Amino acid sequence: MFKKVPHTYVIVFFLIVCAAIATWFIPGGEYVEKTVVTDGVEKTEMVFQYLDNQPQTWEIFSAMFNGFEKGSGIIVFILMIGGAFWIMNESKAIDVGIMAFLEFTKKLDRFELVRAIGANNLIMLLIMLMFSIFGAVFGMSEETIAFVIILVPLAISMGYDSITGVAMVFVAAGLGFAGAVLNPFTIGIAQGLADLPMFSGFEYRLFCWVVINVIGFSYILWYARRVKAHPEKSPVYEEDKYWRKRSVGHLDGVEYHTPVAAWVVYALTLVVLILFSFKYPISNLKMGGGEGVNWPIVPILTGMFALSGYFSLRKTVHFFILNLLGYTILFLIIGVMGYGWYITEIAALFFAMGILSGASMGRPADDITKSFIEGAKDIMSAALVVGLAGGIIVILEEGRVIHTILHALAQSMSDVGNVASVGIMYIIQTLINVFIPSGSAKAALTMPIMAPFSDLIGLSRQATVMAFQFGDGFTNMITPTSGVLIGVLGVAKIPYAKWVKWITPIMVVFILIGFLLLIPTVTMELNGF
Repeated sequence: MFKKVPHTYVIVFFLIVCAAIATWFIPGGEYVEKTVVTDGVEKTEMVFQYLDNQPQTWEIFSAMFNGFEKGSGIIVFILMIGGAFWIMNESKAIDVGIMAFLEFTKKLDRFELVRAIGANNLIMLLIMLMFSIFGAVFGMSEETIAFVIILVPLAISMGYDSITGVAMVFVAAGLGFAGAVLNPFTIGIAQGLADLPMFSGFEYRLFCWVVINVIGFSYILWYARRVKAHPEKSPVYEEDKYWRKRSVGHLDGVEYHTPVAAWVVYALTLVVLILFSFKYPISNLKMGGGEGVNWPIVPILTGMFALSGYFSLRKTVHFFILNLLGYTILFLIIGVMGYGWYITEIAALFFAMGILSGASMGRPADDITKSFIEGAKDIMSAALVVGLAGGIIVILEEGRVIHTILHALAQSMSDVGNVASVGIMYIIQTLINVFIPSGSAKAALTMPIMAPFSDLIGLSRQATVMAFQFGDGFTNMITPTSGVLIGVLGVAKIPYAKWVKWITPIMVVFILIGFLLLIPTVTMELNGF
């Protein structure tokens, strides 16, 4: 049905070559900080200056090495997550959990409202809403890689495909990220650099988040229904053989039991959590910024684990391991919101979960180690492509052309109307996202330039931040320079070319919707604008 498409590695390496060619023709340049005095007040501005460019030649062959250095955090994160989940998978706990979940969804059909909506549709909506909120509140991004390993097998077992599984977690989080209302890593930084009150304009951002999610969720549900009716129409039908072989069709050979080792793991884990409860009796949870709320969340979760762990062990060790997974996710959320955790802490959390899962089954340390290595080996291709994709950015940075591209784009906004100006800013931010996929880094680079420029052309600084927000958010789901996207696709075994073919139509819609949502920011009186 589909013509043979190049391997993802081939596509990314081709982009590295294109980036190297560009360094021969684009002048070098950089933005530097300069302190100026205006009305007796010192301000720091970003001033552009031309430099000699550094044409890249043989560096295309060292780009992967440098890309590995640049993306080492995500690469190690992927390997540790893969190893940890392989240990858990070999316990068959996830298989047992998926089968129990599917049985539960069948029982929901007895409710008339659920039948009208569709049990699967309701479950998918709730999952997508949860991840979209995570993206909107604390900028969930790298963390989605861990959940892909759970959601893809679930989607396959429900009769969908791996694209549906990725969409439920990665795309949903991306929609929340694009329509962020309280994300401190994008909105918080951008508004701070633009001298705007933190998270001002909340009401209109919330409206935008709702609009974006309604459109995105509708597309995903439509696609999922189409694939379930005609599985062979899935663009990844052949690739999903890997997941269908691992999919839960039956649980023959699974012995429902609770070894003594599981009770020992339960006791030791509970002791550790009790100690943590004394060390962290109160946690300050911040939803996007501000002072946050103080809750005794660690002691609460410890008490909940004591009860749920005991009752799950009374049934079977498989439910206890699923219990460990559930609390791993809960502590991930608490760590991110309360303690500023990033991929190092999250990788360590899942690593501990993997070891505890293997120990609960009574497996020797050598067997657990072998399973971890097998898992890391299985997911190695995803880690390799992240390093290769990072090479694109390295080539452009070493060639000194990224800032020149930004400067040229910024000059294109002179003497046009407000609607056109905000539209051009939006296009600039969208294009820059291809070269600088990090929202925080792009905010730090572009906002000191765009905010003063918006004053000169009579444009609201809040509108400028919104243009940054949309330009930063949508293309994260398609740009090959995004280590998170490449990592997610690698884990899900989805070729990049097929992903682009699937997401391009809705991506065009999102970009157009983004522009339409920007128009009221310059034509209407909105709170905070």
